[in-house]
Amino acid sequence: MGYFTNVTYLSLEGHVELEKYRYVYFLITLTVYTVIICCNSVVISVIYTNKRLHEPMYIFIAALLCNALFGTTGLFPKLLGDFLCEKQVISHGACLFQAFWIYIYAGTEFTLLSAMAYDRYVSICKPLQYATLVNMSTVKKLICFCWFLPSCQNCIATILAYRLELCKFKLNRIYCNTYSIVKLSCGDVTANNSYGLFSSSLNIFPPLFFIIYSYVRILDVCLKNSKEFRRKALQTCFPHLLIFISFTVTSCFEIINSRLEGNIPHIFAMIISVENMVIPPLINPIIYGLKLQEIFNIIKKIIWKEKNFFSLKF
Repeated sequence: MGYFTNVTYLSLEGHVELEKYRYVYFLITLTVYTVIICCNSVVISVIYTNKRLHEPMYIFIAALLCNALFGTTGLFPKLLGDFLCEKQVISHGACLFQAFWIYIYAGTEFTLLSAMAYDRYVSICKPLQYATLVNMSTVKKLICFCWFLPSCQNCIATILAYRLELCKFKLNRIYCNTYSIVKLSCGDVTANNSYGLFSSSLNIFPPLFFIIYSYVRILDVCLKNSKEFRRKALQTCFPHLLIFISFTVTSCFEIINSRLEGNIPHIFAMIISVENMVIPPLINPIIYGLKLQEIFNIIKKIIWKEKNFFSLKF
């Protein structure tokens, strides 16, 4: 027990009946992680290898899927290791780093979705200015900003959490987040809570309001144009809107779950806690692969070539 009382280490107590279902959890998680890696990598590679897809919309899609791979790497390897270990522990520093990693993923997801909304807004509402407003230089700057802003925000949150002296060493979770680490301190956490609330609001509300504004303007333009124009606009906007709604809902559930920890059934809380690192990375490549005709057609051609190759070989 002395191992657990060391201030350097934290115990992850969120696992449900781990001894009984250890290998079932491991196989399910490994399968999900493998599917996430494969699906996202396929769409990224299709965009990267086809020059006609080297356009702002597809580059933003590739950035979004890269972010999904980045975020899931912060959760799944450690989770898979914990399923096979007798003791689910993590050092204080590693716990802060995992929280920092996962929060960057979440913040970047919101900023990238906002950048994609801007791209859709300009292409539909200001088509004559599109080449000027959304050129490749602008796209690169936007993508860099999308990662830079959440990184700076979460650096401050991590530093504020690191300075706290802990008096409890058990997290009722299966991975680390900053708010749960802060709750282990018996000192004054006013600065942490205030900054956490400010940071969460900054991550969620500006993108939310901007995307709502963009789609109101897009809808207004669509209603004034032909049925064919509306169909094409819907074809490009629907995947983005669906993904934004999905990620916003799962993120809000996780924020509420963190604040109400202990007030909702534990197994339900654990499912909610991993939703935004499982559902969006799983559905994003599927939605974009199926809904955007250019990507879907190229994937079909690749599958068809592979099928013909194996049929000729065997």
